[in-house]
Amino acid sequence: MNENQKKKIGILTSGGDCPGLNAVIRAVVKSSKLKGWDVYGIPYGTDGFMQIAEGKYHPEDLILTQHGYNLPGVLKGLDVLQFLSGSVLGSLSKGHPENPEIATKILQGYEMLGLDALIVVGGDGSIDIIYDLAQKGNWNIIAVPKTIDNDVPYTEWAVGFTTAVDIVTQALYDLTFTAASHERVMIVQVMGRDAGHLALHAGIAGGADAIFIPELTPALTPAIIDGCCRHLAELRAQGRKFALIVISEGVKNENNQKEKYIADYLEKLIFDKTRSLCVTDPVFCYLNSMDVRAMSLGHLQRSRPPLAMDRLLATAFGIKAVELIEQGKLDRVVIWRGGQVRSLPLKPVIKIIKQCHQEHRCAYPVDPEGFIVKTARSLGIYLGENPTTTTETAVVPQAVEALV
Repeated sequence: MNENQKKKIGILTSGGDCPGLNAVIRAVVKSSKLKGWDVYGIPYGTDGFMQIAEGKYHPEDLILTQHGYNLPGVLKGLDVLQFLSGSVLGSLSKGHPENPEIATKILQGYEMLGLDALIVVGGDGSIDIIYDLAQKGNWNIIAVPKTIDNDVPYTEWAVGFTTAVDIVTQALYDLTFTAASHERVMIVQVMGRDAGHLALHAGIAGGADAIFIPELTPALTPAIIDGCCRHLAELRAQGRKFALIVISEGVKNENNQKEKYIADYLEKLIFDKTRSLCVTDPVFCYLNSMDVRAMSLGHLQRSRPPLAMDRLLATAFGIKAVELIEQGKLDRVVIWRGGQVRSLPLKPVIKIIKQCHQEHRCAYPVDPEGFIVKTARSLGIYLGENPTTTTETAVVPQAVEALV
């Protein structure tokens, strides 16, 4: 890449949307314009390249400016993007370009733009897929991690996570009052896929009495349900007549199978267990009359405008991505580590992600011995019986310094 030429870079958002995507786009455009570069916004992830190849968009239609652009059907103007949720470029959270015809069109669309580099704003799945395309097409890419699951390896924070934590925390706060008014047990299911970061952080901040995450309670075994009901009984004996339970969507049923609505499933297990406990010990009989309600927050967890921290993180990530392109440091992933923005070679990070995907494991799980888990236990939050460190914690064996 010629250091002095006017560069043409692309940016796309891929995977599930989250707060802060627009702030990344804004930072990339503003930083690039100061250097005299052109930035092309690719609509709907890699699908945008197909649409370019099919003639739906012309390259000049996709050039982003600081004060407005001509991409049809989306919001115009970048000045307020840091305040908006979602993605003005659109995103795609399904599909894999394994079909040779689709892959060929994507590669053709990329070539038609003549990009010097592409900034990929995505989670581990999107980064994995686009990395494979980049290898086929000899693309220069910079990855920017975003996900409310916070499960991209090596980065302590991904864009969107802190806002999602705040959304769940606020929901727990709101539910506290109706739970207390009716002496209810409220079970709240949150996102996170196979990682428990969101449930654990929000559960602590939101005053949960029990938190179930895949890293500590992979499945709702009878022992875990028994322990949960006994914990509820202890709270009642202490004068606490209501309770909040947070469960991550990645927790499985007692048969180690996925449940779409695991909160509803947990509600039934608690209902059945309290009645069996009442037969053997009258102290649990009061639980028979306790109302247990389950709910899933769903996509509300993605919907709020980004908090200041996500705006700052997204902006810093976007600027770092542009700097890396300017320095010729390509095929790297931007990360937040030790209070600063850094970058790592993308290849070894992708290796870890692929290994975890093949083994159906989380690429960056909660550390069962980490300070966040210890904080929860110190508060008396029930995290399940016999938590053990799983093999998932060994997925990221190298220190960051070893990859630089």
